[in-house]
Amino acid sequence: MSDTPFGFGLPPEEPEDGDEGKKRDQQSGGEQGPANPFGFGLPGAGGFGGPGADNPLAAMFGSLNPTDLGAAFQQLGQMLSYEGGPVNWDMAKQIARQTVSQGAPDGTKDASVGPSERRAVEEAVRLADLWLDDATSLPSGSASAVAWSRAEWVEATLPAWQELVDPVAERVGAAMGDVLPEEMQAMAGPLIGMMRSMGGAMFGTQIGQAVGVLAGEVVGSTDIGLPLGPAGRAALLPANVEAFGKDLGVPQEEVRLYLALREAAHQRLFSHVPWLRSHLFGAVDGYARGIKVDTAKLEDVVGQFDPQNPEQLQDALQQGMFQPEDTPEQKAALARLETALALVEGWVDAVVHAAAKPRLSSADALRETLRRRRATGGPAEQTFATLIGLELRPRRLRDASRLWASLTDARGVDGRDALWHHPDMLPTATDLDDPDGFVHREQLDFSELDRILGEAAGGSADEPDLRKKDDDKGDDAE
Repeated sequence: MSDTPFGFGLPPEEPEDGDEGKKRDQQSGGEQGPANPFGFGLPGAGGFGGPGADNPLAAMFGSLNPTDLGAAFQQLGQMLSYEGGPVNWDMAKQIARQTVSQGAPDGTKDASVGPSERRAVEEAVRLADLWLDDATSLPSGSASAVAWSRAEWVEATLPAWQELVDPVAERVGAAMGDVLPEEMQAMAGPLIGMMRSMGGAMFGTQIGQAVGVLAGEVVGSTDIGLPLGPAGRAALLPANVEAFGKDLGVPQEEVRLYLALREAAHQRLFSHVPWLRSHLFGAVDGYARGIKVDTAKLEDVVGQFDPQNPEQLQDALQQGMFQPEDTPEQKAALARLETALALVEGWVDAVVHAAAKPRLSSADALRETLRRRRATGGPAEQTFATLIGLELRPRRLRDASRLWASLTDARGVDGRDALWHHPDMLPTATDLDDPDGFVHREQLDFSELDRILGEAAGGSADEPDLRKKDDDKGDDAE
């Protein structure tokens, strides 16, 4: 550990040759000791997107002139005095927006959405909803259609990311205090508080960078199968839609319309299946709470912690400190989550294909492109896998899509969509292995259940058999 507490070195001695020495010292970088004892670069001084972007805690005081020093200490004080939740979300938003401002990896820059682009998105979503009316019994879920810039996507989706990330970050924050022996915790109270504040900053930095990168990849608000934006608001990002279709050889209007179909289909599902959002987020939370922190690695980091080098904590996060507990409960939680994501994406895939195939000559090509894109993920999704210990993409998308198509053929659109009435009615991971068996079994089970419910109800008009009504719809569709 540094002999100088908390990384604050002594002021340099006055140069013997006065002002000329000061000038040479500023031009040469000073060589008076560590130039970057803390890290967070300031705009115009390395900044969040400058030379210190890969290591956001490595350039705070570098290249500062005297007028910037107050701002540097203010930023450091904000980081160490942070007393919020396990993630510094103010920092996450700031870094995400800084990342967006640098441009996407393909070189495209963010820009405000113009009136013509907004009209094009609104018209695409309106037409998509008309086409979907024939492909699903769920009514439109898009109260409005919006065209977002990447920065607007960041602002709109951060509340959902907070709900996803906080459970794991909370476990890490608690573990950072627990690694010290109890007799030392009282003595080390200020240090623990500082480390937790820095932990919140580290998570905020990493999440902000990942969200900023993801903003350059997504085309709407539901790309990862979760409703990240406000309810009932179908959203597309015109800049990313254009980049997505750039090398596909497909007219831009068809690309926009196909992506609008997917966004509008997601909105129908999340708007009219009221339990689905909480089911998905609850599955993420249940899996996250079963993750254990690698305390051995964390103890090693804490034992060697040097306040002059707080980026050690960030390096530990980048390397991953999370391990899923190898228990039946954790395996079941992962299976539920993966199956739920696959069922959502499989339903959207099947419904959109049914709506687009008769109308768009490029439907097959666009479908396959999106399937591959969804299966491989991107660098931002890999970052979240490191931070949360979870890959938010469906592993069995094709299986789920085949199952929904089989259900459509066997029971019709109404009978297929009726399965969303309750989570217990949905297929399981085992059912994805045998979709035909599930379809056949469900038909038999519904008939028997209808008979039992009818006998129990005794024909009471006060308690209509809604399950029977849905099954009748499916029978009619056959």
